[in-house]
Order: sequence, then structure tokens, then C-alpha cells
Amino acid sequence: MKTGTIKFFNVSKGYGFVKDDETGQEVFVHATGLIDQVRQDDKVTFEIAEGKKGLNAVNVKKV
Repeated sequence: MKTGTIKFFNVSKGYGFVKDDETGQEVFVHATGLIDQVRQDDKVTFEIAEGKKGLNAVNVKKV
């Protein structure tokens, strides 16, 4: 499991970005990849999966 911080999440559109603590890379996250509801600046754990347009954060869970 990777750790990171929610940099942005638009609840009405159902997507946002997680910043990976290890690499500093921002990874796309869709509402379907969430386990918990998240807001900006929440600390989370997540996994990376290949999506239609690149890497996606999945199994995103608040710490």
C-alpha cells in the first residue's frame, strides 16, 4: 500500500488527485476507486492500477 494526500477532490464530478508521499507524483482518483469519502488534505492509503487514460489510485482509504 502506498500513502499520500488528497490534493483535490470534486465531489459533484466524482474525481480528484492523490499526491504520492514517496514519489511526489499526482495520481488520478475516481469515486469508484474510493473506500472512504475523502476531502482535500486527507491522508490516505491507496494502490495503483492501470486505467483507460493512465494510472489511477484505487482502494483509497483514509488513514
